[in-house]
Amino acid sequence: MSLHDDAVAVLSSWTAPTDGEELLRAEFLGHLAAHDDAMLRACAPGHLTATTAVLSHDGARVLLTLHPKAGMWLPMGGHCEPSDTTLAGVALREAVEESGIADLTLLPGPLALDRHQVWCHPPHSWHLDVEYAAVAPPGAEAVISAESLDLRWFPVEEIPDLSDEATRRLAARGRAALAGALASHDRGAAG
Repeated sequence: MSLHDDAVAVLSSWTAPTDGEELLRAEFLGHLAAHDDAMLRACAPGHLTATTAVLSHDGARVLLTLHPKAGMWLPMGGHCEPSDTTLAGVALREAVEESGIADLTLLPGPLALDRHQVWCHPPHSWHLDVEYAAVAPPGAEAVISAESLDLRWFPVEEIPDLSDEATRRLAARGRAALAGALASHDRGAAG
């Protein structure tokens, strides 16, 4: 299965949690149907990307990067590469590359969708962003990459003003998904 096919399968089976994201899901699927290269940066009208909220092991904090182009605190994420085979793989690869934390655990997803204007193809194009969350092991130390001005852990409830609502939403959904996974694990261990 190609990355394009994986994206179609992921989005076709995903249940959007809001009406707005259901509209985005349909838009993303339409874009995939119209563009064989929809997964690659070369797709000028827009392309699918993957973003990952990296959470602390207990879900209390989220690691954000001070993005050099956006000038905002954002989750890890970026473009698909020709060697990628799954959206989840893109999300995990980008999170590891940008956080410097090699042993992240990706939570089942996606957790959210977002569409935002970028300047990959002047005057602008769109990132059709499929969003995930990953969990860092206890004591994980982030390492700033060349793609970041800074990396910091923030309490999920205290994401700085110099961020956006999509980041806040993804961090909260990631924390909820982690809490659900931990509760399920605890029930399984007790049974």
